[in-house]
Amino acid sequence: MDEKSLEMLEFPRIREIMAGYASFSASRELALGLQPGSSYEEVERLLGQVTEARSLLAVHPGIDAAGAHDIREEVAVAARGGVLDTAVLLQTGESLRVFQRLRAAVMEMMSAVPLLWGIAGGIAGIPRLEGEIARCIGPQGEVLDTASPKLADLRRREKDARQRLLEHLHSLMNSSRWKKVIQEPVVSQREGRYVLLVKNEFKKAMKGIIHDTSNTGATVYLEPWSSVEMGNDLRECILEKEREVERILTKLSAEVGQHEDEISYTIELVAEMDLILAKARYARDMDASEPFLVRRGESMDGSDEVRAGRLKLVEARHPLLGKKAVPLSLEMARDFPIIVITGPNTGGKTVALKTVGLLSLMAQAGIPIPASGESCLPVFDDIFSDIGDDQSIEQTLSTFSWHMGNIVRLVKHATARSLVLLDELGTGTDPLEGSALARSLLGYFLMRKTMVIATTHFSDLKIFAHENEGLRNASFAFDPVTLEPSYHLVVGVPGGSNALATASRLGLPDEIVSGARDLLSKGEQDLGDLITSMMAEKEKAEALRRALEESLVEAERSKMELKSEVQRLRTEEKNFLQDARDEVISEAARLQKEIRQAAVELRRERTRRQVEKAGKTLQVVEDHLKEDVWQAKVEEAKLEAELEEGESIGVGDRVRLKSSDVEATVLSLSQRQEKVEVQVGQTRIWMGLDSVRKVESSSQEPLFRGVSLKRKRPVQATLLELDLRGKRAEEVEISIDSYLNDAFLSNLSEVRIVHGFGMGVVRQISRDFLASHSLVKSFRPGEKDEGGDGVTVVTL
Repeated sequence: MDEKSLEMLEFPRIREIMAGYASFSASRELALGLQPGSSYEEVERLLGQVTEARSLLAVHPGIDAAGAHDIREEVAVAARGGVLDTAVLLQTGESLRVFQRLRAAVMEMMSAVPLLWGIAGGIAGIPRLEGEIARCIGPQGEVLDTASPKLADLRRREKDARQRLLEHLHSLMNSSRWKKVIQEPVVSQREGRYVLLVKNEFKKAMKGIIHDTSNTGATVYLEPWSSVEMGNDLRECILEKEREVERILTKLSAEVGQHEDEISYTIELVAEMDLILAKARYARDMDASEPFLVRRGESMDGSDEVRAGRLKLVEARHPLLGKKAVPLSLEMARDFPIIVITGPNTGGKTVALKTVGLLSLMAQAGIPIPASGESCLPVFDDIFSDIGDDQSIEQTLSTFSWHMGNIVRLVKHATARSLVLLDELGTGTDPLEGSALARSLLGYFLMRKTMVIATTHFSDLKIFAHENEGLRNASFAFDPVTLEPSYHLVVGVPGGSNALATASRLGLPDEIVSGARDLLSKGEQDLGDLITSMMAEKEKAEALRRALEESLVEAERSKMELKSEVQRLRTEEKNFLQDARDEVISEAARLQKEIRQAAVELRRERTRRQVEKAGKTLQVVEDHLKEDVWQAKVEEAKLEAELEEGESIGVGDRVRLKSSDVEATVLSLSQRQEKVEVQVGQTRIWMGLDSVRKVESSSQEPLFRGVSLKRKRPVQATLLELDLRGKRAEEVEISIDSYLNDAFLSNLSEVRIVHGFGMGVVRQISRDFLASHSLVKSFRPGEKDEGGDGVTVVTL
């Protein structure tokens, strides 16, 4: 980016603000050297990182790199064999802990902040070094006794030696022999040796080494001969302790130096992370947002044009003006890449230029801008500005020369993907020549399709912008009555300079202002009046537009309410119909159940009557059989049966299986195959006649069977299950009743009724009928291997 333009737009102030939000010295250096990016991908990544950082701060509000230190130079010294002092080692341990804390916070949300994890994931963990430093260096920078057993032992020995020495010196001071020689009863130190304060006149009375004399010469600092050896012992302990401390620091420094590359790279990553967090904290405090980006070279109409895209700022505020900033809304599109802003002095034109330029630089540096989230910005390859006045007597630069120097530079370097900001275009020279030069310059940029915002007071430029496609007039609105600026930009309407009104407002005497107004040409006065009238009409149109928008919003709201009410009524209608349908179905089901229950009761009553009738008939038959004539016929039948060849086996007989000595019931016979079907429990099998033998029955049973066989009444074998699938509801009960009668006569104890799953109607009818049938002892749903709930197993 053009460094001179960065200074004009005050981007260095933004760097300083970012540095103030940083919590780490290395990240502050990065902030002070911050440069805007110029590629779409880079700017998109930078803003994406800040978006993720805002999410991270929402979960961890206090996360930062506070407590870390930039120790890259010290680590480099250690790598070259230097010995680090305890303060640097303590900073190293603290920094390693901060680095890991930051990494852990990002890792906790790594799926939600992939861009940040791409940075934090590279932070090196060196737990062994961190642990060694914590074991050896205390929080005040002291070497701890835990650093080595030898150090702990030397410190204990030093303490004991010092204690012995001090006790000896105190005993000398307090002895009656030496009281008169002692100047003061205190033990002092000189040159690392413990001494007594002895009067000068008695210095030869106490033998020892004199280390110093007081300023007055009245006192000598004397180390008695009797304590010299003890002092030597103490000094040896101290020297040996210092050598052990030096050895520990050398060892720790060497370990730090071994990790120079990891620590230096980690500091770079942490500095980058902290700068991103600083941007996010700034965005939070300034209520800033990340703008939408327009990729360079994109074309809204599908053409191959390569230039900056749409620029739209909504409620944008200059970041250095704080609460005094008036929101600015501005839009530039491909069909008008140049805007010419006119209007009164002190009306806000220069601030508008700086706001657009500075916010564009901030966005391309990855800093959220104080504007609405609807704002969108192109990614410019460079931003050029010609703002202000830098006259120089030494360099003989006039205002016009200074402006021309800037314009020559930007004309030389600006491209179709650049942004050019020109303040007071064409000023500083003859108005006619300045105006002509300004129009030619705007035509040049229009041909190059460069995005330009220019301010001017020249009426010719207003007409030029109105007549040429690709240029738009714009102005800052002012009160048509008081002629005071409102600082709100209006695109499409040129503005008047209102120089006379501004001069009057700033205090210029009225007679001078009136005289100037009389000197204006009629055309100039008419133009000023026309612009004032246009501005008043613009205000009316704007008020009407706002009213229409409010009416549209109200109509839309009423439409939504009506739509919601219609939807509610439809839902209620649907629910009402569903409730009515459910009620009818429920009532029909209840009536059907009552009908089935009534039918069951009728069948139960009919069955009782049949049983009673059968019982009476059976009693008559039994009484008749007891008569003599029937007894004679029975005896005759018995004799005939005995004369039959071998023993006969018939359906219903009890037989015993020869292979297992188990009793079974005969279900059917096959004379051709000489086989018999028998039932053992729930199992039916075919066996040869020679595999079974008839079981002797009671005296009554063969008589009746003999009679039955004599009359040749066939007994049909009954299947073990009844399949009701496909039956109509009215056929179910008839089929079950007939089947149960046959099963009972076949002497079956358990049968299966297959009704399937379906809607459950046949199953319910079947079980309601079984519940009242006189031949049924109990019933149950089938097991999983029996067919589940699609089968009912009946015990007769």
